[in-house]
Amino acid sequence: MTLKRVFADLHIHIGRTESGLPVKITGARNLTFDQIVREASHRKGIDMIGIIDAHSPPVQEEIARNLDRGRYTELKGGGFRYGATTVIPGVEVEVKGPGKGAAHLLAYFPSLDVIRSFSSWLARYVKNMQLSTQRFHGDLRELEEKVEECNGLLIPAHVFTPFKSVYGSAVDRMADLLNLDRLSAVELGLSADSEMADRISELEPFSFVTNSDAHSLPKIGREYNELAVKNPDFMELKKALARKEGRRVAANYGLNPKLGKYHRTRCLNCDKLLSGIGSGCPFCGSIKVIQGVMDRIDRISDRTSRHPEHRPPYVYQVPLEFIPKLGPKTLDRLLGRFGTEMEILHRAPLDGIAELAGEGIAHHIRLARERRLEFEEGGGGSYGRVKNG
Repeated sequence: MTLKRVFADLHIHIGRTESGLPVKITGARNLTFDQIVREASHRKGIDMIGIIDAHSPPVQEEIARNLDRGRYTELKGGGFRYGATTVIPGVEVEVKGPGKGAAHLLAYFPSLDVIRSFSSWLARYVKNMQLSTQRFHGDLRELEEKVEECNGLLIPAHVFTPFKSVYGSAVDRMADLLNLDRLSAVELGLSADSEMADRISELEPFSFVTNSDAHSLPKIGREYNELAVKNPDFMELKKALARKEGRRVAANYGLNPKLGKYHRTRCLNCDKLLSGIGSGCPFCGSIKVIQGVMDRIDRISDRTSRHPEHRPPYVYQVPLEFIPKLGPKTLDRLLGRFGTEMEILHRAPLDGIAELAGEGIAHHIRLARERRLEFEEGGGGSYGRVKNG
């Protein structure tokens, strides 16, 4: 059997409905379901996307209208099709840990009917079904069972970030919060990679996914996965995450963790990057310190990094927005010539890029492909930067 290689970004939020109703409060106003689909298909060149917040009733009404008029096609294997892009509908739910911290979980479903059924059940346990990432006021075991009953996928989100994540704010061991047997994969987040995550032994059985967690259209595809599947649909995604019948995550494309905004510990008062976690900042004495993913993993890891045989390569991906001096007008020229951002990042000839955008931009894209860029590290909510050299 010949399997296809497809790019998949499985964590994209909805900012507003088409009528302007809020969904993800921190999301861009033009981040509607249909705008996301168009951006992913026409500009980004992504084969499969997971649109979180498809649990929202007004969003579901939009999906139904577009299915009825033939704009989207519901796939036999699950998901919707628009152009060359498959959409997997999903939801992000906030759950309470055994201590003070909370964590975000992602759940994905094969069809509009199934996610509507899940939403009807979920409405009993959250305060506002229209909005994204609502706190779940119920038994976590029941949530896990319901996702399984709906033939869904359950994935803990951005597991190391200092706010609203399993390891970053809820527990030291995932098994203390979740039934590991009911998880389909683990999402790493922008500030970690496989090398860091494989220092935690309980994560060894899981496929890792790297997704954008996009809150605006330009952020779509800043992290993504390469899947080996027969067709880009829900059931093939499920097999890929479970590594069944040859399907698998063939590669993770993610930011170098140094670019992530929570990679290093940072003092919010004096803006210094810190090594380790103490009672306060050693430079100014402030206690306003945000723990970085690097230091958090140092604290909770139980082994040196060891990759299981099934772990695919983690390819450091530098989104075009991080390339120095690559502004919107220049990007539009490149897209006009080469079609999509995926084409520019991976396949477009460098001499053609240089002709349109200049030698400096072509040089940085070449270094990005060869994984030779140098970075200034991010932390405390500020992204890292590519050094302009």
